[in-house]
Amino acid sequence: QVQLVESGGGLVQAGGSLRLSCAASGRTFYTMGWFRQAPGKEREFVAAIRWIGGRVYLADSVKGRFTISRDNAKNTGYLQMNSLRPEDTAVYYCAADSNIPTSSVTRQYNYDYWGQGTQVTVSS
Repeated sequence: QVQLVESGGGLVQAGGSLRLSCAASGRTFYTMGWFRQAPGKEREFVAAIRWIGGRVYLADSVKGRFTISRDNAKNTGYLQMNSLRPEDTAVYYCAADSNIPTSSVTRQYNYDYWGQGTQVTVSS
């Protein structure tokens, strides 16, 4: 089992920044992903990072604005969100798994472990 605890959400004005954290514990995993779900919409992929090597994957909608990183010593992943827009408003979830091929890192159903989510609200 992998336990994931997100933090860092909140209310911010458009153009502002937030940094989400995801503290992991338990068994080893190799990929951490971030997903978000806005009211009435499907959960969508935001970003992912390989825990070994650090290769990153970003959704087109956040490229140039969001950065994903990790601190292996703290076993914590981060999602730095800059230039936030009202359409970024959603509950953000981190997820982890130990065996996801590159072709599947954007697919939520490949992740076995999920955090509880943290609300991000961007006001216009």
